[in-house]
Amino acid sequence: MSELSEMGEQDVATNNVAADELRQFVERIERLEEEKKGIADDIRDVYQELKGRGYEPRAVRRLISLRKKDPSERQEEEALLETYKTALGMV
Repeated sequence: MSELSEMGEQDVATNNVAADELRQFVERIERLEEEKKGIADDIRDVYQELKGRGYEPRAVRRLISLRKKDPSERQEEEALLETYKTALGMV
């Protein structure tokens, strides 16, 4: 067998391995995207349910956003907001 044909066979084998690996990554991403869509649908359903019970979804979204922050970050943001509101005569 010539050197050239051996190199060609190695390239094909490498390409097949790379293609298989790439396909696996793509399929994993597709599965995760499907799961993400399912979770987003579930979250939307919960917001619809809480709205049906008389809660305001925008306020709940804001609460969830605030709960994600640490207390010092939250206090700093609230203080800055108060400063801006005062400057604009909103308080």
